[in-house]
Amino acid sequence: METLAAKIPKKIFARQHEITADYLKAIDKHLDDVLGGKVNDMFEIRDFAELLHIHPTHLSNTIKLTTGKAPCYFIEHRILDIVRHQLVNTNMPIAQIARNLTYDPSNFTKFFKHFEGMTPNQYRQAHQKTETVTI
Repeated sequence: METLAAKIPKKIFARQHEITADYLKAIDKHLDDVLGGKVNDMFEIRDFAELLHIHPTHLSNTIKLTTGKAPCYFIEHRILDIVRHQLVNTNMPIAQIARNLTYDPSNFTKFFKHFEGMTPNQYRQAHQKTETVTI
């Protein structure tokens, strides 16, 4: 029995992985631009698709096909990586971290808690306790 990957021509299969890699690079660049103050709004899938010169549906379908995850998964998790790093390694107020990432502070707390199971402040305090114990 032939697999789905075997039925897809190699050129198309390679292009799907190229689109995925370009998308992931675009997320990193965009978030660097957001944090650097070069842009004021968070991109949506259609903005990334425009950058890659493809249709948003094609981008979404390609990301899902090559990774098994929705495109927003990668944006959300990259944002969470940035936030966790800033919570642990800076004394920056949580509201400022939120604003730097174009979030309203109250929505940001809900977003963070949804993924981490605790508020940003609880996360910061839990990590500080861990560091104190390990030192």
